[in-house]
Amino acid sequence: MAFSPRAVVVASIAALLVAVVAEGYHGEFTASYYDKTCPDAQNIVRTVMERSVAANPRMAPAILRLFFHDCFVNGCDASVLLNSTDSMPSEKDELPNASLAGFDVVDKIKEELEKKCPATVSCADVLALASRDAVAMLGGPNWSVLLGRKDSLYVAKNATEELPDPKGDLEQLRDMFGKHGLDERDLTALSGAQSVGKAPSYNFRERIDGYGYDDIDPSYAAQLRRSCEPNCDEAAGVPFDQRTPMKFDTLYYQDLLAKRGLLATDQALYAQGSFAGELVLTYSRNQEAFFADFVTAMVKMGNILPEPWTPAEVRLKCSVANGRY
Repeated sequence: MAFSPRAVVVASIAALLVAVVAEGYHGEFTASYYDKTCPDAQNIVRTVMERSVAANPRMAPAILRLFFHDCFVNGCDASVLLNSTDSMPSEKDELPNASLAGFDVVDKIKEELEKKCPATVSCADVLALASRDAVAMLGGPNWSVLLGRKDSLYVAKNATEELPDPKGDLEQLRDMFGKHGLDERDLTALSGAQSVGKAPSYNFRERIDGYGYDDIDPSYAAQLRRSCEPNCDEAAGVPFDQRTPMKFDTLYYQDLLAKRGLLATDQALYAQGSFAGELVLTYSRNQEAFFADFVTAMVKMGNILPEPWTPAEVRLKCSVANGRY
């Protein structure tokens, strides 16, 4: 699956972005990190992603969601990929992660990398690169990914508390993103990733049934109720954007203007008088502005560091810490 020409961000802007983020966050991360140790790394990731998405298009948004859920819990350390053990539960088992998918795609990428460059490319970097490629394959922007992350040996505790509550309000979202160094512009731009995502019905069922929510278009709520009777398929999920569910575009923001946000946290972005609300209006009309801000926010999110005490390594297998096969 080839990248669309319109999905490419202007090179000079991307180069400037990489330079600024590398200096402002942690200079040891660089787009050329594997140029000498594994020069084919990015091509390998892209090739496996193209093959996987061609076989199952849902894997593109699934990989993007995996990256979000990893970075928001103790930083971008691939802890979300770890399986449970006798002594350690898995982040996969917590409710916000119950519908995550794409783990097998990450495993396939890692297997190919291990053949070419053993014990070199971290699973955390695989997720960062695969997410970038997923966005581009869906018609979104492309960018230079800063690399050099390491993989955690352990999962983080209380992952549920580190991920945004789908029933939360704008203030809660600001606080959640803010503690990771992400501002309101980053929050609003990153939320646009849900243009290509899905949500299980337990995240919005109360909203469409009318339990205290008056910020949803009644006809949209009725449509969702009909599609969820007698019950929704939790595994399949419901698209955030029902018009172009597999295209990375601005219709997600247009839906918010019409009170057709699937989750309470989606619709909360279009709060009257808020900066987020102004951005929703801008993005709904200007795809270039959305793409540019999304790239900036993705690079910032991708550089959220784990706690300094976190033991780390380059895992040989993404689902298991080294020495624990």
